Amino acid sequence: MQSSNGRPRGTGAGAESTAEHRTGLGQARAAVSGDMRYDDPWYDALASGWGEPAGADVPAAEPARRAQEVRAAAAADVYLEVQRSAAFQEVRRRYRRFVVPGVFVFLTWYVTYVVTATTAPGLMARPVAGAVNVAMLAGLGQFLTTFLLAWAYARHARLRRDRAALDLRWDTQELTRSVRDGAL
Repeated sequence: MQSSNGRPRGTGAGAESTAEHRTGLGQARAAVSGDMRYDDPWYDALASGWGEPAGADVPAAEPARRAQEVRAAAAADVYLEVQRSAAFQEVRRRYRRFVVPGVFVFLTWYVTYVVTATTAPGLMARPVAGAVNVAMLAGLGQFLTTFLLAWAYARHARLRRDRAALDLRWDTQELTRSVRDGAL
């Protein structure tokens, strides 16, 4: 079996010694220093534009690539402009006004459950109805509050943020489309 550079692969029994491997690395380093080797599959300096002579002609694709880079930079400016807009800041403010208190309340409830379970096992073991005790009810309450919080988050997003976020998305797409088509 041969490797991608045409040499037979070593079987691990010494067919390709460490010295031969180091020699191959030395050749790749020599290629970087100026002695171009096109047959080395690990040397991709020409693919990236390195190692070309100083007076080399600019490829025909170079102006198109530069134009594409300019459009990409303009598109990035569009996203920065949208991020600085009052509408985007309002969506983010509404998001934070719901999420920060929600996370605080849920984490407080969870830590209270864990601390109570470890520091007051007698309270948690108190029976409520038959084999059901306070710990079981509190644990089920954790699941219930998780689902309740997820429902409240989805409802808040639907009523307070989704329409404004969708408007921002359409505006952003229109702006990036006009940049891409060269209208700006």
